[in-house]
Amino acid sequence: MFEHVVVGQYLPGHSFLHRMDARAKLVTVFLFVCTVFMVDSWFAYGTLGSTAAAAFIISGVSLRYMRKGMFPVFLLVLFTFLLHALFTREGEAWISVWGFTLYSGGVEEGLFIALRLLMLVFITSLLTLTTSPIDLTDALEQLFRPFQRFGVPARDIAMMMSIAIRFIPTLLQETEKIVKAQMSRGASFHHGSLKKRAQAFTALLVPLFMRAFKRAEDLALAMEARGYNSGAGRTKLRQLVWGWRDTTACLFTAALGVFLIVFGK
Repeated sequence: MFEHVVVGQYLPGHSFLHRMDARAKLVTVFLFVCTVFMVDSWFAYGTLGSTAAAAFIISGVSLRYMRKGMFPVFLLVLFTFLLHALFTREGEAWISVWGFTLYSGGVEEGLFIALRLLMLVFITSLLTLTTSPIDLTDALEQLFRPFQRFGVPARDIAMMMSIAIRFIPTLLQETEKIVKAQMSRGASFHHGSLKKRAQAFTALLVPLFMRAFKRAEDLALAMEARGYNSGAGRTKLRQLVWGWRDTTACLFTAALGVFLIVFGK
C-alpha cells in the first residue's frame, strides 16, 4: 500500500541532480516554491511544469517508480480540484449535475490549486530522492548557521528536520503493518457505518503513536550512547563542495522566477 511512497525516500545515483550540492538544491527548491506561489497564469504554470519535467528527466529517477509514488498525491490533487470546482461560485455557469453547478471560475481556480499542489509535492520529492539524508542535514545546518547569532539552534533544527523526513517512509511502513494486522482480525476501514470505521481508525492510530514514540525513544538512547551532542567542535566526514552546476541551477531558477513574476501574467 505504502511501499512506493516517494516522500522521504533516497535513490542513489550519478545524475546531474545527484551530483549537485545539497545547499544548491535547497535554494533552488525554495526559489521554485516561491515562484509557484507568486504567479497565477497558465503561461507561468506551463513554464514551471516544463521545468519540473526537465528536472525529473535529468534526475535519472524511473518514471514507473515516480508514477506509483505519486498516485496518493494524485488522489489528493483530484479531491482538491473537485472541492474548488463544486463549491466556488464565480464566473459563468457551465453545467448542473446532481444539484451541483460548475462555474468557469471554480474550475479555473481548482485547476490552479491542483497544479500548484502537484508541482510542490513533485519538486520536493525530487529533492529527497536525489539527496542523501546526511547531505540534507549538513546543508540545512549550514544554511541556518547565519541565524545562530540570533539564538537559533541551527544544528538542532537541521537534525530534527532530517530525522522527520527520514522517518516518513518508516512510519508509512508501520502503518501498513498495523492495517494488515487489524484487517486480519476483522477490522474494516472501507465498509460499515461511520461509527465502525471511526473505531477501526482508532485501533490504527493508537498502536501507530505507540510505535512512533517507541522509535523516538530508541533513537534518543542510541544517539546518547554514541555521545551525540549539538555543541560546537563537531567535524564532518564529507564536506559539501559548491560547483559550477550549483551556481548555474540557482541562477537559472532565480532568473526564471523573476521573468515569470514580471512578464508571465
